[in-house]
This record gives sequence, C-alpha cells and structure tokens, in this order.
Amino acid sequence: MSRPTHRRRRGGTLIGVLGELLLTLGVLLLLFLVWQLWWTDVVADREQSGIIDGLEQEWGEVDPEQIAPRQEGPPPVPETPGDTMVWGKMHVPAFDRTEFPLAEGVSLEEVLNVKGAGHYPETALPGEVGNFSVAGHRNTYGRVFEDIARLEGGDAIVVETADAFYVYEVTESLIVMPQDVEVIAPTPGEPGVEPTEQLLTLTACHPMFSARERYIVHAEFAYWTDREDGIPEALATGDGAPGSEEES
Repeated sequence: MSRPTHRRRRGGTLIGVLGELLLTLGVLLLLFLVWQLWWTDVVADREQSGIIDGLEQEWGEVDPEQIAPRQEGPPPVPETPGDTMVWGKMHVPAFDRTEFPLAEGVSLEEVLNVKGAGHYPETALPGEVGNFSVAGHRNTYGRVFEDIARLEGGDAIVVETADAFYVYEVTESLIVMPQDVEVIAPTPGEPGVEPTEQLLTLTACHPMFSARERYIVHAEFAYWTDREDGIPEALATGDGAPGSEEES
C-alpha cells in the first residue's frame, strides 16, 4: 500500500515544480513586455530629448512667433552626413509627438532604437531631386512614427537642419511587403528611372506590433525657409512649433 502513496507524492511534487516554473516564466514574460512596450519608450524619450536640446544649443533657438517667408531659390542641400550622425530634426504637426531627431542610417542598434528616425543611406537628402527616405519605429523605442497612419493628403512633414526648414506635403499612403524596396527608389515604384522631383518617403512596420508589412507615406517638396528667419508657416499652428513637443 505504501508504493501508490509514494508515487502520488512524487507526482504531486512534479506538478508543483512544473507550476512554479510556469509561474516564473509568466513573471519573466510580463517583465519582458513591460520592458519592451514601456521602458524602451521611457529611455528613448529621455535620450531623444537630450539630443534635441544639444541640437538647439549648437544651432541656436528659433523664434516660434516669427513666421519665415518662403524662399524662391533652390533649397540648400545638406552635406552628406557621417554614419549614425544626428544631423536634423523632423516635425510632423499631425502626430501626437511632433518633434524628433533625424540621424544617418537605419541600423536598429545604432540609430532607430536610440536616436529617433533614420535616413536611408544612398537616398536623396532634403531639398535634393530624388527620394529622401526615412525609417522609424511605430511602437517601442520612442515610436517616432506611431501615428504614421494618421497622415492624409496635404499634411505637412517638415525637416529642420542647421540652416533651413524643408516642407513636404503628403501625396499618398500605401501598404507593401518588406521586400518591396522600390518604394524608396529615386523615382518611387520605378527603379532605374531618373528622378525629376524632390520627394520624401516615410517607412514603418505594419500592422502595429508586427513587422509583417510596411506602411509607406510619400510626400512632395513644397517650399523651404531660412532657419534664421523663424519657423515656416506649416509649423505656425501651435503643436508643430519647435519647442512645443509633447511627451509621449
């Protein structure tokens, strides 16, 4: 009669150990989700705010009450930045988070996870004929493009450098597969075709919390302003004005 009792005790012990392991795994999974979905944003927001403060100290602040006139001549094209270098800011008035850094490259570890949006190397620069293309996270690590699906035709996307503001206006949005890299070709969707326009493309993962597809926004260059003259009218409606960024 003692053997069945011994087996029952052994079985109960195994079930208890398995239960403890599952509970531990559940706690670890919960901690991972907290880190991935919340803490990475906290750290990235802090880092990106420091980057923006550094840029403003280097460039000088812009008077948000002074509206700069549109310039008629060709826009100045920035020099090709060094790899991973932060060289600009982006302003998107339609986003909840309206201001974030722009760095060179699309490396997750060195740019997108730590610095903000990233410029695809070998694509055009702001104001240049071609397709100025930028990637950003839609969730986690500061989620600079979280609201990308909110953009509509005519919405402004503004790039700020040490010398100028470049204003682009949204023309279309589409969803593609990750391998459809022709969306960042000099002439979007037409690899090998010589560009004739100054364009901008934003790319982000789609749907939310997945990398199955890519959400794409195309925009065309509208005008530029001299940074010394103040802010462009596209940022004069409040939320998009430099220095008015909301914490996300």
